Amino acid sequence: MRLIDLQGIAELHREHGNGFDGYKVESVPASLNWPDDVLEQWLYDHLDHFLTDYGHIDLDSISWNLEDHDHEELVCLSTGASERDLLEHNAKIHAHLVASRGEEVTAMWQNHGTWLRPPILLACNLVSPDGLGLQVVEGRTRLGVLRGRAENGLFVSATHSVWVGRRAELPAGDSPRLNTRMATTRAADPWRRP
Repeated sequence: MRLIDLQGIAELHREHGNGFDGYKVESVPASLNWPDDVLEQWLYDHLDHFLTDYGHIDLDSISWNLEDHDHEELVCLSTGASERDLLEHNAKIHAHLVASRGEEVTAMWQNHGTWLRPPILLACNLVSPDGLGLQVVEGRTRLGVLRGRAENGLFVSATHSVWVGRRAELPAGDSPRLNTRMATTRAADPWRRP
């Protein structure tokens, strides 16, 4: 399955009042067996935004884990080629981005040095066969804020939770399995672009 196969399904559910709860049980997205948080952030909220950089990826081949990563690793990540400079731009305006997201987001950064909702990263070898490391798919504002705060000597947590998608290593005929270390919530995403 490719991103193009999911096009229009989210809009249908948003326009007819079923929202994300209706979307996630729709046969096509449900067949992926992805965590709700990943489905909502990447495929429900922003699918069309990612067709250029990720439209070629076989979504069925991705297995998801919720992992903790060091901030030193995360501030060095890149994103898709179509928005290559976005992380650096967001780092430069990090204070504005945090303030514009409300009190809960501001308090989380000030008190805990991290985000409320884990961003979504992909193994680069899913994007390109010779790719190494990880790439930011969704959460470029969050990662930009982390980078900006770290560059400006502001408090950041040593580790941060992120969703990581990697190529599933399964026998032929099996589907990717879902690995999570904690239950996810579908709280309103304060990082969602207006």
